[in-house]
Amino acid sequence: MSQQRKAVALISGGLDSMLACQTIMNQGIHVEGINFFTGFCVEGHTHAIRKQDADKVKRNNALWVAEQLGIKLHIIDIIEEYKQVLLNPKHGYGANLNPCLDCKIFMVNKAKQWMQENGFDFIITGEVVGQRPMSQRKQTMPIVAAESGADNLLVRPLSAQNLPATLPEREGWISRDKMFGFSGRSRKPQMALAKEFGFADYAQPAGGCCFLTDESYSLKLTDLWQARGKRDYDLDDIMLLKVGRHIRPRPHFKIIVAREDGEARFMSGYKKEFVSMHCTNHRGPLVLIDGEVGEDDLALAGQILARYGQGRDADQVEVTIRDRAGAERNIFVTPLAAEQIPEEWFV
Repeated sequence: MSQQRKAVALISGGLDSMLACQTIMNQGIHVEGINFFTGFCVEGHTHAIRKQDADKVKRNNALWVAEQLGIKLHIIDIIEEYKQVLLNPKHGYGANLNPCLDCKIFMVNKAKQWMQENGFDFIITGEVVGQRPMSQRKQTMPIVAAESGADNLLVRPLSAQNLPATLPEREGWISRDKMFGFSGRSRKPQMALAKEFGFADYAQPAGGCCFLTDESYSLKLTDLWQARGKRDYDLDDIMLLKVGRHIRPRPHFKIIVAREDGEARFMSGYKKEFVSMHCTNHRGPLVLIDGEVGEDDLALAGQILARYGQGRDADQVEVTIRDRAGAERNIFVTPLAAEQIPEEWFV
């Protein structure tokens, strides 16, 4: 009896990786998934936090895809290791702070290490030639294979017929004829294949789950680095950049203003890390203050806070200031008018 071959698949939670896995599973290969946690993924907790997203499905799409396929998924935390990819990308950034090519090389390399450590034979990705402007061009796909060290053990089932034959194909472990020759940005071939495979529900066909591709998020991250005087971050930074209005009225501090109750509840978990504020005698948002502040700064932060509460038209608003140790005191402020909060304060 011939040995059953095993493949590890990079599972993002999108349609392409789902189809790539099923294509290889249909050839009798044992497949397990791997999902790398960088902290920058859009899905999941952001929908759970915000009330306006209450109707959106709250699920980890990578786990959901693995469940639909009936395969085991290994989730690996790479937050610390990923810093060097983001901060010093050899191949540069995309339109924003997205180091897509370096990111793909890094993740395929990590998958190769896992493959070797766990006795698997090759790697699967859902890449499609010409679909992404950085990492999935005809010229860059060989770079991913070479610089990751995966070389001809990296199989892209959705575009395999457009690419040189890999070792699993040459050895007869999988058939090239049972894979595909998709190319370009159109999603219609993938959607047709999903229907053929019986997948009626899947994440946004266009994929793209990384906050680093978002201009607004990238600007907030750049602002954070500039204010701190160093390019670094931790998981809490990543999370807080995803919520609230970020307003920097002075170079040495910014405030994060909750936009609704869901964000306020989430931000409450950070009260021991930041000075915080809320309106005492009117309904209003929670505010976190990032930076070292004096009395004038606190007064200004209180005036901005009052602008976003129900006391915005009052002569004075009482504001409670809570320090990191939990001690509270109150001040009275005059709410700023909308025109007194210039556009350049918004990060």
